Amino acid sequence: MKLEKLMEGIYVKNKYKNADIKDVSSDNREITPGSVFVCINGDHVNAHNFAQKATADGAVAVVVDHDIGVENQLIVKDTREAHAKMCANFNGNPARKLKLVGVTGTNGKTTTATLIRQILMDYGHKTGFIGTTGYETGDSVKREGLTTPEGNEIHELFSKMVENGCTHCVMEVSSQALSQRRVFGLMFDVAVFTNITQDHLDYHSDMESYAKAKKELFKNTKVAIINLDSDYSCFMLQGLKCRKYTYAVDNQHADFIARRIIQKPSHVQYEIIGKNMSGKVFLNIPGRFSIYNSMAAAIGCLALEIPLKSISKSLSSAPGVVGRAEIVKCRAPYTIIIDYAHSPDSLENILMTLRESKTGDIITVFGCGGNRDKTKRPKMGEIAARLSDITIVTSDNPRNEDPNLIIGDILDGMQGYESSTKVVADRTLAIEYAMRIAREGDVILLAGKGHETYQIIGNSKIDYDEREIIAKILKKLNNEG
Repeated sequence: MKLEKLMEGIYVKNKYKNADIKDVSSDNREITPGSVFVCINGDHVNAHNFAQKATADGAVAVVVDHDIGVENQLIVKDTREAHAKMCANFNGNPARKLKLVGVTGTNGKTTTATLIRQILMDYGHKTGFIGTTGYETGDSVKREGLTTPEGNEIHELFSKMVENGCTHCVMEVSSQALSQRRVFGLMFDVAVFTNITQDHLDYHSDMESYAKAKKELFKNTKVAIINLDSDYSCFMLQGLKCRKYTYAVDNQHADFIARRIIQKPSHVQYEIIGKNMSGKVFLNIPGRFSIYNSMAAAIGCLALEIPLKSISKSLSSAPGVVGRAEIVKCRAPYTIIIDYAHSPDSLENILMTLRESKTGDIITVFGCGGNRDKTKRPKMGEIAARLSDITIVTSDNPRNEDPNLIIGDILDGMQGYESSTKVVADRTLAIEYAMRIAREGDVILLAGKGHETYQIIGNSKIDYDEREIIAKILKKLNNEG
């Protein structure tokens, strides 16, 4: 590809030499002869400092946001935005051949996006997926990666989807990705906002910045689907020029509301009512949050011209989402549930759901991630202690923090609940302890890991699938007799 073709649609402030290019990279360590190096500054590193080395390593051009005096530099207003468009151009702009659905919010992104994809697939639309649980391109599945990948990878995934006959792509869009302009230049046919609660304040300076990042998604969409029960719904709706629909359980002014709600330990059912339409919804995922997720999915698919009857049919047969209120199949007199809950709101939601149908004790095993927002740790501790009968505080992904210090932060919020709290820093031992004390009718909630099959300790990522851990512990307990 020629450099001029790569820069199509991007305003370059200076003259530059055209050249044949073989790759685009924002990582100076990956520069090969024929590459174009895009200088994207991080929180701690000024990438412009590596431009000279990139040229020496074979880069035929460097993209910068100011004149740094290197050979064949291309000066642009914003290198992040330029990088996103360059990656799209380099891959032939495959997203233009797909109908894109983006889902953003603190909680519910994965379930909502998964349900939308299920509905589209059932209706006959081959649909790709990009999200927390992995990437699906129509013929392959990748289980690990960023919720919303970096520029090159995201457009490579779109390209594979198009090659494999996909007509749609449903993707989770994280606040970090929006802040870093990874999806800049994409036009979404439908964009969904689920909610905003405290999370990622280690990255965003405050909740206002977090909300502003989320809103970026709706500046480039044809239809916005907004949860009117969210405290941030007015902020999200303000100034939107696209077509928009709102949904709610409590707010009577929404375009779509849920009525005649029935919640059971195994499912939810309700009637979704909109202008000149209504339909019954049954979903095999319990909890009030499941009503919101399925409503968002249903309305998003209505905007994509899927009939409500087909939507209802798909939702009624949709399987649960891995790591989201997932009941572990095992021969035990108690129930074990794995859930990704790793924020105060998500932990409270799953525990409230379990309390609504509990027959025995709720035993919660959870920890908090290292190198992440510390302010949510005592809040999660208080929630776990208040809504559980027994709380076992343990490790999650400690990363480069001392697990015991993380646990100490959690315990700060659990004062007054000491009699029903136990600390077991080793997660496997914590799970084993919970299984030893559980009795018939009890529920063990393993919160925080969800779909993850690894644990990050220091700089190492070790295999850690809670389902396998449970199986080994059960075998051990059975052998003990």
